[in-house]
Amino acid sequence: MTGRRRTQGTLLSRLLPRRTRRTRRTRAGAPTTVAVTACATLVAGCGIVPGIAEGSGDGPITVMTWAPEGTNSTNKAGMPAFAQAYARWVNTQGGINGRRLSVLTCNEKNDTVAVARCARRAVEEDAVAVVGSYSVHADSFLPTLEGAGIPYIGGYGITNDEFTSPLSYPVNGGQPVLLAGLGRTLADTCGPVALVRPDTIAGDQLPPLLDSGLAAGGHAPTGDLRAPEDATAYGGEARQALQRTATGAAEPGCVVPALGDRTSTFMDSFRRARSDFPEVRTATVLGSVDQSVLDTSGGASGPYEGAYVTGWYPAAGDARWKPMKKVIEEEAFGDNRIDAADAGVQTTWIAYTVFRQVVESLGDGEVTADTVSGALDGGLKVTTGGLTPTLRWKFQDRLAAVGFPRLVNANATLQVVRDGRLVSARDGFTDVTGTLLEADLA
Repeated sequence: MTGRRRTQGTLLSRLLPRRTRRTRRTRAGAPTTVAVTACATLVAGCGIVPGIAEGSGDGPITVMTWAPEGTNSTNKAGMPAFAQAYARWVNTQGGINGRRLSVLTCNEKNDTVAVARCARRAVEEDAVAVVGSYSVHADSFLPTLEGAGIPYIGGYGITNDEFTSPLSYPVNGGQPVLLAGLGRTLADTCGPVALVRPDTIAGDQLPPLLDSGLAAGGHAPTGDLRAPEDATAYGGEARQALQRTATGAAEPGCVVPALGDRTSTFMDSFRRARSDFPEVRTATVLGSVDQSVLDTSGGASGPYEGAYVTGWYPAAGDARWKPMKKVIEEEAFGDNRIDAADAGVQTTWIAYTVFRQVVESLGDGEVTADTVSGALDGGLKVTTGGLTPTLRWKFQDRLAAVGFPRLVNANATLQVVRDGRLVSARDGFTDVTGTLLEADLA
């Protein structure tokens, strides 16, 4: 998890009544070249897409996907790359309700100014939704989307704002579910637990979530270790974590790095430091480690062997991912930005699955930001082929009592690194709603 400390932005737009925020947008003075720009951004080009009738009078459905690329911290280039591949695929299938899908992409750069520009561009280009995106700077883009009435469907779940904004429609349980689920697992298997997390506002949210799961299992709170989010080595933090966990207790201690893309950097330092201490276990959350990380860190002989990893979805080898993998094989074969095992790519697939069902539910009706959010708010039930429970968003759901009114999927999966492979450690999903309801998140 990333995101530098910053002053909280205004929440005025989130406090306004929803009907006020959702008035139809006026594009006074909008450039006349918008149609040309949209045409230029069409993934399938501006010619006739097979299966889509020309001259029907219906223009493309425009959406946006953003994520950070080429930065010194977390990068998720696979998310916009997959969104473009999805658009190519769906357009060769005849589009959605006979209309082409135009995907605009934007480099969020892990920067407040950059993501604000992405949000403004979504408004200027008349995007009907932002779909399957990643940003830790919710306070820099949500007010803009809310002011224009543009729904945010399937964010990565990296900030708490995604679970509070009335125009956010998360498809997973974000960090709350991952950490609560991990804490509940570690409570039964670990001695002292140390959490190594970014020294950021977003990172500040992690310890109480992990502690909620630990407390549910009768375990003491975690030792909270802050670390720079963009460091090139973590020798000092690794030794501190080992000093707190390698205590010779009846159960081995557990070190939990949750540093996003910097988790591998931490584990390099941890591997060198751990030889001076008694044996400890490691555990983390999906997004901080995936199969590609395991492969590059030594596989079965690497530092993750035996580690528990909580995720939102089934393991990458599960048959329920076959439709997504088909899209990648047909439209993005050889694109090394897209990894079917990456949680960001998986979230983007599920988000576009949701968006497609929303548009199909509108039939021959107008597809706008208002009608898309209206369908979602109207109780539409969305299925994802078993990758999540049936999704349905209400204005206030069960977890509103602990500050997550938009969190509708509290399911977590438990995986383990075995022989260098990330495999399921337990069949099915674990619902951590009860654990979160008991959490002290004040």
